Amino acid sequence: MSLNNSLPRFFRVQQSFPRPQLADVAGRVNEQLAAICGDPAQWTGKSIAITVGSRGVHGIDHITKACVDYFINAGAHPFIVPAMGSHGGATAEGQAAVLDRFGINPQTMNCPIRSSMEVVQVCTAKEGFPVYFDRLASEADGVLVVNRIKPHTRFAGDIESGLMKMMLIGLGKQLGAETYHRVIVNHSFDQIVRSVAHEVVSRCRILGGLAVLENGYEETADIVALPATDIERREPELLRQVKSWMPKLPFDRSELLVIDRIGKDISGTGMDTNIIGRKRNDHAAIDGDSPDIHNIYVRSLTPATHGNASGIGLAELCHQRVIDALDREATRMNCITAGHLTGAMLPIEFASDQLALSTACHLAGFGPPAQVTAMWIRDTLSLGEIECSEYFFQQAQERSDLQILATPSPLEFDAQGNLVERF
Repeated sequence: MSLNNSLPRFFRVQQSFPRPQLADVAGRVNEQLAAICGDPAQWTGKSIAITVGSRGVHGIDHITKACVDYFINAGAHPFIVPAMGSHGGATAEGQAAVLDRFGINPQTMNCPIRSSMEVVQVCTAKEGFPVYFDRLASEADGVLVVNRIKPHTRFAGDIESGLMKMMLIGLGKQLGAETYHRVIVNHSFDQIVRSVAHEVVSRCRILGGLAVLENGYEETADIVALPATDIERREPELLRQVKSWMPKLPFDRSELLVIDRIGKDISGTGMDTNIIGRKRNDHAAIDGDSPDIHNIYVRSLTPATHGNASGIGLAELCHQRVIDALDREATRMNCITAGHLTGAMLPIEFASDQLALSTACHLAGFGPPAQVTAMWIRDTLSLGEIECSEYFFQQAQERSDLQILATPSPLEFDAQGNLVERF
């Protein structure tokens, strides 16, 4: 029997999400920084550390440049500090290289990039563990924490991924990130992030935070500056706002999810667990998580992840090219530091898409191919257009939030049995 006969046909839908957009990024940055920084004259001659993380934040080069320009115009001496825990291979050179791939380097930013894995111990937290902070940032007259606010991929609560987490994990570098992930085993994430952020704000000359908010299309929706003492109080409300804009898969249950690519530039877990419904368990939706996906098939790693396949352990199947591109040491280091060992475990690999999809559909149960529920996405950041198996076609026709762009048709494969791209 032909493998194609064991596969469902697929159709394309377009989804609609809330789409607030910020038109003037530089103007908004200037306005917001002026609101929290007070008289610009007070920064004349002062050194200001500006943080940049490792995530693929939309327009982060323009946002960072606007921050640099603000302080240069105030007569200060800004410099940029990579604040990304153990990412970039846990080396100073690797972290500077991550920024360079974002277009952030001394030439484009007109200021130094000061990358180091050295930390200082700020104090001992009330829970008894050491609090670490980037040594170069600790020597600055002021630190501006810049980061995107978004749901965390493993922890749920009022505070997830954002300004406070950057003060905890990002500026703690590898030693801090490893320490805090260990401590979180004994205490809640919420308790530890609040405890560390409180110490950092009170001891490390944090002048404020610049929160980047993105809409469901990964575009900058707003930029909000918070005084250092307001970060803990206001970050939860910004997280709630972002959650209301978040994209999602169009259907709540599916036997198969095909993902073209995963990577650290997509999500900390390679694929966003908030999208795939596996925030609390690597291989199943539990405790109210949605959607409920039976099997996940990953086709490749992004070029920007440079072999770091952290999160590949959430998939049950993958293409051989994923294994071939894998940097085992970088993946191991990242997952050990994060305390997420299963994130580095390997799924079953297949030499072609055709073999992988045929196997996945066989695992969907006893029934005709037309009854297999499946969705196919480029990555968990790109959910505007999605391919869905024909089982969902009638449901899609009845949904006002979905526009059908193409009717069901057979999947096409090249001579090697790999999918002819539809995205």
